[in-house]
Amino acid sequence: MEFKQIEAFVNVIKYKSFSKAADASFLTQPTISTHISSLEKELGVTLIDRMGKESRPTKAGRAFYKYAISLINTREKALVEIGRGGTELSGIIDLRASSIPGEYIVPELMTGFRQLLPQVRFYMEQSDSEAVWEAIEQGDGELGFTGGYKNNGLRYELLFKDPVVLITPRNEKFLALAAKSEFIGSEDFLEEAFVWREEGSATRRNFEEMVYAGRGRRPNIVATVNSLEAIKRSVAGGLGVSVLSQVAVKKDAGANYLVFRMADVAIEREFYLVTNKNVTLSPAAVRFRDFVLGRFGG
Repeated sequence: MEFKQIEAFVNVIKYKSFSKAADASFLTQPTISTHISSLEKELGVTLIDRMGKESRPTKAGRAFYKYAISLINTREKALVEIGRGGTELSGIIDLRASSIPGEYIVPELMTGFRQLLPQVRFYMEQSDSEAVWEAIEQGDGELGFTGGYKNNGLRYELLFKDPVVLITPRNEKFLALAAKSEFIGSEDFLEEAFVWREEGSATRRNFEEMVYAGRGRRPNIVATVNSLEAIKRSVAGGLGVSVLSQVAVKKDAGANYLVFRMADVAIEREFYLVTNKNVTLSPAAVRFRDFVLGRFGG
């Protein structure tokens, strides 16, 4: 068993494709296939299911993947420790992020880190928080970014807290309210049509409980959208109002839609950096984790 075979296997699992793994490894696709076949022959099991559009690990492949990641990261850590890794770190940092961190937080962090260590590359897969937690738990990603935590044995490090705000169209009613105050009371938007995130959204659930449940009412939901940008464009076009984390609206507010802080509704989102206590991080991932925590005062 050689490290080049293990690296080929890990990259196929990460990128769900032999061709993408070849690009990431600067190798040809036939070379990747040869490495995987040799590894499977030595282990006596099939590691990757080659049927379908994506390359997925078999049950044996899933079990081996955790050890493969640990082997590679331990080797890189050893090389750095004894000085053979060079003064400049390199490699791919495997990230998982939920919607808001993936759109509005992680891109700036990657850019800032690459300015310090230009040899480092990133792979980021965006999904919901549950999928991020599952990926980190299974060792599919090294670092995760989520807008919440779950008591599942992973390590959660708080990055920052962010208030939830109401965004509205720039119509006569809300322009008049904005001229008076940056705050808005719930009575001023109870009857408004809402453009909402999916029902699994923690922000949506908390907001409906605080504003509507106590009044024995339900919001008037005119659209359910799982894209943050689509929600903002819908509000800007006059479809309705919505509630989002402030970090998701601060860059393009004003010209397209109005942003209000809610006077009688206090909801904060907490954003976390998530890692697996039982997985050895690569040296590049360790450095990126320290960089991220430093950015947020951790």
